Amino acid sequence: MTADIDARIATRVRQIRTERRLSLESLAQTSDVSRSMISLIERGESSPTAVVLEKLATGLGVPLASLFDLPAAPADPVSRRADQVEWRDPQSGYRRRNVSPGGFSSPIQIVEVAFPPGARVAYETGARPGITHQQVWVLQGTIEVTLGQDRFALNAGDCLAMVLDRPITYHNPTSRPARYAVVIVATPATR
Repeated sequence: MTADIDARIATRVRQIRTERRLSLESLAQTSDVSRSMISLIERGESSPTAVVLEKLATGLGVPLASLFDLPAAPADPVSRRADQVEWRDPQSGYRRRNVSPGGFSSPIQIVEVAFPPGARVAYETGARPGITHQQVWVLQGTIEVTLGQDRFALNAGDCLAMVLDRPITYHNPTSRPARYAVVIVATPATR
């Protein structure tokens, strides 16, 4: 299963980079990911972490969730549970599932995350192209979200709304797993 997802990510990163007419070098500069690492990812020879994928998505100017879409997915407004991609971050162990239909043109994306006890993921990227709104709704357990200097302790049922314009860290400070839904709305940059 991991090889299938790594192959999908490889194809999508290469496809989006090519569509945007970016060389490996230019993507390396805009994403702060080394050229050699991008090459390994595009060949399916590396299982990138969530942090690396976020940097690549930011450098490509796309939402992270789009890196998990099928390369030529037909636009279907229904996303069946059996078809939803689940990916495991090799560093933190968190599992991410794209709930929204892939390939369907919508500014809204929904992701479900299963967060292991003690896990921590820190996205260093700050401002993204355009404006990205995100809401995190905790379905089970407890998580801490730090956005820039602001820290939020969230329990089951709590929902945090934010604009992704600063580095963000997710942390499960407990000895129990947590589960949360993320709703993302990205508006393109205006020129």
